[in-house]
Formats: sequence, structure tokens, C-alpha cells
Amino acid sequence: MNIQIPNWLIILGGCGQIFTALIYPYIRHQVFDWYNDVKKLKPLNQEIAKTYGRYIQGLNFAFGLIAILIPNELKNQSSLAIALTGLIAAYWIGKVATQIAYYPMYDIPKKQLFKIGGIGMNILFVLFALVYSWLLIFNLNL
Repeated sequence: MNIQIPNWLIILGGCGQIFTALIYPYIRHQVFDWYNDVKKLKPLNQEIAKTYGRYIQGLNFAFGLIAILIPNELKNQSSLAIALTGLIAAYWIGKVATQIAYYPMYDIPKKQLFKIGGIGMNILFVLFALVYSWLLIFNLNL
């Protein structure tokens, strides 16, 4: 059975990924006080941490744009569609696994906004992992 993946779901996922890219600086600054922690590192390590933060933000934004602008190409079962949906699925599955494995060990501020935001972000991460995994399975024609 080959169930079609609706474009609106792919586009919704893309909008969510762009949202995560745009909200990322706020979360780092307001929730995690990330910039003050980074200042404690040696200058080179500060730049490395900032660079990786920008990579994450850039990838989230780029994945979102791809989903919004070319949803049909993400499900056309070509080799490129398989490679790209596989990459993005692995990225988000890795993010969800990291959330589950490591983040509960840390003390996140107890403000109600941050609790609700954390739940919302985790729902988005799971949505992204599911959508891209579904796309990969569809593209592999399994």
C-alpha cells in the first residue's frame, strides 16, 4: 500500500523548521543563558560554539525552505529525494534521541512559558522526525 504524503504536511513541517531557526537565538539567550556560559570558554572554543550554533540554525532554516518551496521533489522517489529525506530524517531523529537521552539531566528554568515552550518544541522535533522518516520510507517505496 502506497499512501501519499500531503504537501500541506510537508509545508507545515517546513514552517515549523523555520520557526525553530528563528526562535533559536531567543532560547539560547533567555532559557539557557548560553552566551554567558560561552564567554567562560577560551576564545577559539567560543567561536567554535557560536559557529556550531549558526550551523544548527542555518540547517533548520534551509530544511524548512526546502520543504516549503519544493515539497513535490521531496517525495518524487528519486535518488536525490531519498538522500535528502534520509539526511533530514537522521538529523531530526538524532535531535529527538539527544533530547530524550541528555536533556532531562539538566535543570531548565521553571517558568511556565519555558515549560510550555519545551513541550511545544519537543512536539515539533518529533513531528519533523516522523514526517521525514515517512518521506524516506515513501521514497524507498517500502
